[in-house]
Amino acid sequence: MNIRMRRSALRTGTALALTTVLAFTATACGDDGSGAGGDKGDEGSGKGEVTFWDNNTAVRRDVWMEIIKDFEKANPDIKVKYVGIPAESVQSKYDTAIQGGGLPDVGGVGTAMLAGIAAQDALEPLDDRYATSSLNGKLNDAFVDSVKAAGGSGSKMFTLPTSANNGVLYYRTDLFKTAGLEAPTTWTKFFDAAAKLTDTGKNRFGYTIRGGEGSIAQALDVMYGQSGITSFWDADNTKTTVNDPKNVAALEKYVGLYKKSTPSADVNNDFTKMVAQFDSGQIGMLSHNLGSYGDHVKAFGDKFRGLPNPTGDDGTRVQVSNPVDGLGLFKSSKNKQAAWKFIEFAASHAENSKWNESAKQIPSNSDAAKDDWVQKSEPTRLAAEALASGSTKIVQLPYYLPDWNTISKADNEDDLQKVMLGKQSAKEFLDHLAEQLNKAQDEWKAQAK
Repeated sequence: MNIRMRRSALRTGTALALTTVLAFTATACGDDGSGAGGDKGDEGSGKGEVTFWDNNTAVRRDVWMEIIKDFEKANPDIKVKYVGIPAESVQSKYDTAIQGGGLPDVGGVGTAMLAGIAAQDALEPLDDRYATSSLNGKLNDAFVDSVKAAGGSGSKMFTLPTSANNGVLYYRTDLFKTAGLEAPTTWTKFFDAAAKLTDTGKNRFGYTIRGGEGSIAQALDVMYGQSGITSFWDADNTKTTVNDPKNVAALEKYVGLYKKSTPSADVNNDFTKMVAQFDSGQIGMLSHNLGSYGDHVKAFGDKFRGLPNPTGDDGTRVQVSNPVDGLGLFKSSKNKQAAWKFIEFAASHAENSKWNESAKQIPSNSDAAKDDWVQKSEPTRLAAEALASGSTKIVQLPYYLPDWNTISKADNEDDLQKVMLGKQSAKEFLDHLAEQLNKAQDEWKAQAK
């Protein structure tokens, strides 16, 4: 499916989701906080059965079954019914259940879909439970901030964070050593290495740039990382900073790498093709995330490293927020005490570590982030340290906007390709993107009144 076809499909899906949210908003003026379908649910006895929906059964079923087994051993009066749902259909599954009934007690709810579910009043705020939990103070503050921001309220926790991915700059240590280059720890060193490692006559390139599906997120990360701007919105929370002159200059420098320090095929490459191209051995650097670490180990052994995004020359690291996964407690649950026990258990040190080691992601539990497997996986360890240090500035992306996925993906990927090909300026592209985002923000703020 090409970008234009995906654009149509995404727009249709977003329109349906937005219609659902608007319909709920229109009928909820007198809402009593009872949740979807008017069902307040119940605290229950703290015993019995809890239904859990896994939001990515294709790759996580086995580790969840281990965690459930551990939980039931520690809590013999509670049984967990596991329901696995493919990641690509979980959003529609939740929307259908919210309108027609049949929600689980607990479900996997990440930041990408959190706003739509929270807007329908289907999730129980977890702040009070978390405040009195043994987990309080044990979860990564950046993850907690991300889920609160993504929920739309800015202050309520509608899902308990369990893990996060993170942007990683992978680089070939052997190629850097041969060229006498320092590790690309700053943007200045990154751009210098991209140029010096390129030899087009020998089909060698310093970098591979993402021009196909998913290109907008990577471009935003590089833009804000270079510009040092730390907020997606202005002081009034009305106008986006995406087209700030500093971001325009940063995007110009980034797309300027195309065909000069990158292969020409990059204009159409999604992450799969980009990763495969890097692993072929002719490219010096790749921006991706923790998910491809194992592929690079197979390709290069110990001849590569994965670092957090580069810093500015002053040592400040700025990055856009990465999706955070979490566990939500649904308001309609008839056994909230038992459901919360399961959520709390899954986010505990041992279980959170077990889950993230399997998923190759960053644990939300600060004790789990110190475990041996994290220390042995350098990209995961460095990412966890960067996020926990407080020195990394996170630009919170507006996942709460109903149009965010469409705007940040298929609606503008073609235009970013035009910028790469010199058919549109970086300023024109970012001004158009800003216009869409400002309109979406205005609509969201109007609905929230």
